[in-house]
Amino acid sequence: MSLNDTIIKVTQRIVEKSQSTRSDYLTRMSHAAATNDNSPTRSRLSCGNLAHGMAACNPTDKSILAAEKAPNLAIVNAYNDMLSAHQPYVNYPDIIKQAAAHLGATAQVAGGVPAMCDGVTQGQEGMELSLFSRDLIAMATAVSLSHDMFDGVILLGICDKIVPGLLIGALSFGHLPCIFLPAGPMPTGQSNDAKAKVRQDYAEGKIGRKELLASESASYHTAGTCTFYGTANSNQMLMEIMGLQLPGSSFVPPTTELRQALSQYGVRKQLQNIEQKFSLASILSEKTIVNGLVGLLATGGSTNHTIHLIAIARAAGIIIDWQDMSELSKIVPLICRVYPNGSADINHFQAAGGMPFLMQQLSDAGFLHQDVKTIMGTGLSAYFKEPKLVKNPQADIYRQNGQEKQSEHLIQWKNAVTKSLDESVLSPVNQCFSSHGGLNLLTGNLGRSVIKTSAVAEQYLKIEAPAVVFDDQNELVTAFKRGQLNQDFVAVIRFQGPKANGMPELHKLTPILASLQAAGHQVALVTDGRMSGASGKVPAAIHLIPEALEGGPIAQIQNGDLIELDAANGILTVKVNEIEFKQRPLAVKETLSEQSGMGRELFKSFRNNVTNAEHGAMTFG
Repeated sequence: MSLNDTIIKVTQRIVEKSQSTRSDYLTRMSHAAATNDNSPTRSRLSCGNLAHGMAACNPTDKSILAAEKAPNLAIVNAYNDMLSAHQPYVNYPDIIKQAAAHLGATAQVAGGVPAMCDGVTQGQEGMELSLFSRDLIAMATAVSLSHDMFDGVILLGICDKIVPGLLIGALSFGHLPCIFLPAGPMPTGQSNDAKAKVRQDYAEGKIGRKELLASESASYHTAGTCTFYGTANSNQMLMEIMGLQLPGSSFVPPTTELRQALSQYGVRKQLQNIEQKFSLASILSEKTIVNGLVGLLATGGSTNHTIHLIAIARAAGIIIDWQDMSELSKIVPLICRVYPNGSADINHFQAAGGMPFLMQQLSDAGFLHQDVKTIMGTGLSAYFKEPKLVKNPQADIYRQNGQEKQSEHLIQWKNAVTKSLDESVLSPVNQCFSSHGGLNLLTGNLGRSVIKTSAVAEQYLKIEAPAVVFDDQNELVTAFKRGQLNQDFVAVIRFQGPKANGMPELHKLTPILASLQAAGHQVALVTDGRMSGASGKVPAAIHLIPEALEGGPIAQIQNGDLIELDAANGILTVKVNEIEFKQRPLAVKETLSEQSGMGRELFKSFRNNVTNAEHGAMTFG
């Protein structure tokens, strides 16, 4: 089928508004590539430089590096053993090094980057570092690669700010080939519906902390990515649909033979891409970004990517905004139902057909650019297949838990399913759950905001109710516990933007607002902050710009002001006399001067220099 007209129109607009910045980026990358000619990058280092760079290597690797003929791979690792998703990376450097050695090349851990868990910091002071950690990771990635020892990059990262940060950092070295190697989701634990009910019961005081902890531990129970469809799994979908991850590799569980074989194959593919000069800059184009946006909308993905994808694109000289996303959302069908947009988890999505079925459906219906470069070559057809194990006669060696093991299998890509195995989770385009992607731009006299509606019931898409204003999420929690919120209202939570306090997620409010909604009240949220990447069934106008600290109208809202939030028609207004509203003083939050503790004092320059949410909340560039 021919490409959808709106896809063509939006892509062309992005190309036109990015003409200057994209040209500048590609010129920089072309210059960086030219300085390498056809020799390994390290050949331009002095003997002293190179001696330092290989001093700790084994004799075989030293010999290869000194010969200055074979490629050297950089591993940038976000491993820690507190994040369940990242714990499996403990063995990846050894697997990568041994796979490279088997192919006559070398690999080194170029650096490690911080990887914080939003699940641990949610509702805590440390959460105010979360968004800024993306840019810190980007800078740490750049520092890791600045040694100029490397001919290609292997990025090890899964979760929220980590994948965007790694990719933004790598784009500064976009003249090099780049590949992400995922680690996969944990097995299914407690059902998402059961987990949500327990959280709501706890918010209502029906159960205690002991019961809540038991429920949470049944949900988050072992190594691997959390199984709901939040930012972490949205990251994995994006890296695959944008061609930066092996086909069908995003949601293969850790510790499986297939997972090990995929990691080994990723090294082989990266070495091939170095030889063929398939650089990151040549892969990540305007069309690639549009494909990513389509995937996000078709799956009901994380609202955090209304910030992160903008920042990623800008790092490659590509300019996108919420208008682009909103226009695409109107024509891209929602074909996935994964929690919080349904009851299934990511393992159910994978079992139903996963990414190969998703991409084939979207491509056949004219929603994806097929003429793009990927790590697999030119075109998207390789991504319509899924990886299978076949016997490996050479039995590659890898290390796991300190012991040498043999990989008895190799990877081959086979045709994926042509029919969803569970249409309640993953539907064909012609039987979509919704004709639109469920991400809308809201405008009005309060500014610009985004709202995710894919999990919101139709009767809640429009609300007109009095404002109840808070300057901190804990104030809302206190008011709820005191029984002061048993009414129809719009919760206005301000001073949560990037300049104010780093734009923390407000996910801990979800059970409270859901409880009030379940009790029969019309409720909604309006904030200059973020909601979770797993934004749910309560309508939430988020990322509002201008933010309160910049003098945005949200700083002039008072308790009782009538607010209209109409998600279907893209309206967000406060119904107050225009002259009176403009004459109101701006609210001031005194405690903003107390940004210290949990390391927040170290990020003052980030808060001072950050751009607004629609510009990617970037602290540099």
